Amino acid sequence: MFSEMLESAIETLSKVLDPNGPAQAATASSFTPTDFSVHFFLQLAIIILTCRIVGKLGQKYLGQPQVVGEMIAGVILGPSLFGYFFADAQAAVFPGPTKNVLYSGAQLGVGLYMFLVGTTLQLDHFKSKAKSAMSVSFAGIAAPFLIAIWLTPWLLTVPGLFTPGISQSSATLFMGACIALTAFPMLARIINERGLAKTSLGTLSLAAGAFDDAVSWCVLAVVLATFGAGPGVAVLAIGGGLLYATFIILFGRKIFAPLGRIVEREGEMSMTVLGITIAAFCLSAFIMDGVGIHAIFGGFILGVVMPRGLFVEELKKKVEPLAVVLLLPMFFTYSGLNTRMDMVNTVPLLLIALVILAGSIVAKFGACYVAARVAGEDNRTALGIGALMNSRGLMELIIINIGLQKGIIGPTLFSMLVLMAIVTTMMASPLFELVYGRKARESGELGALEKKDVALAD
Repeated sequence: MFSEMLESAIETLSKVLDPNGPAQAATASSFTPTDFSVHFFLQLAIIILTCRIVGKLGQKYLGQPQVVGEMIAGVILGPSLFGYFFADAQAAVFPGPTKNVLYSGAQLGVGLYMFLVGTTLQLDHFKSKAKSAMSVSFAGIAAPFLIAIWLTPWLLTVPGLFTPGISQSSATLFMGACIALTAFPMLARIINERGLAKTSLGTLSLAAGAFDDAVSWCVLAVVLATFGAGPGVAVLAIGGGLLYATFIILFGRKIFAPLGRIVEREGEMSMTVLGITIAAFCLSAFIMDGVGIHAIFGGFILGVVMPRGLFVEELKKKVEPLAVVLLLPMFFTYSGLNTRMDMVNTVPLLLIALVILAGSIVAKFGACYVAARVAGEDNRTALGIGALMNSRGLMELIIINIGLQKGIIGPTLFSMLVLMAIVTTMMASPLFELVYGRKARESGELGALEKKDVALAD
């Protein structure tokens, strides 16, 4: 009797990660809530541990910030490595239906993180550097689209890169948007981990990166409109985004000022104030996501108008650890699950990938450096700005995933753009330290890099 019970228990345990878990085949038809829950907690454990381990190794041996290690960890957990060598295990841990759950957690994580980043934005620095920020931002948009105009006709002659029948204008706009991206969340984490959050250089780069990314998403909306979604997609994205951003900038501080006064009066942030704040963040993310831009911009722009002082200190204390350690790694892993690095498998395709990479670096690093110099920045600062603006990260993966899903690009071009995103992101921190950070730390302008984890700079 006992042996039968033991055998039954072992058999049930072996089916925990099967679709429908240990449910009887006769009654199983689709994933149940329990199935999603079982996979979700295992996925979270693996994601968190992998991100921590790879992030630490990247810091120790490659000199990369934690965020770049997390980006690589996301790709490791996808089909490029884990799925390539252990396909059955990867499919069992990350079955297709559960990706939707991870996607929601990913959007919450990156949106909440950008909300916190917005609360650290130094508006006085931005005002003093407005000319430089606008110059860098314009160059970071114009140059990529010029490169795309030059590059796209050639790419259209290579079978399989773009969807057959796509117009040259749509293909050019999509490539321009991809090259113009500056990986806003990635840029924010690099800036915070490098101690730049409260410097004019960090604020300038964040402001220029935010505008460049917003323009890229609006261009993507235009491209999607040409693919059958209709002009309403572009009108809603651009018009709705501008209207909401204008409203928040004009009235946001007055609306949320009472929350700051309550926290100052009570000496801490109550659960009620925290609840109202998080609800406001969710509503802001919903609006920007709903109009077709992205949830992260809703979070960031709301953070910019939040009360400063004790309010921000309490908010970071209560929210930041959970957002950075638990939620944000889901963002990296979700994108990594859709990434394949084995598609660029011939010499001609590799050469095309290298041309795209070189053109992207010239368009962002080169153009933003020149723009910063023209705006009056010294050579070292301009080089630092160029290095930061060249980072693309997983915002690039998001936009090219959309392009793949909507039938704009093929898997091969997708993989080339993934390669470009990873290389330019891994370049950012070492290049920044080489051209700016090292001398700034020697002179005391910036503090020494700490070996411990850094999230949002205090």
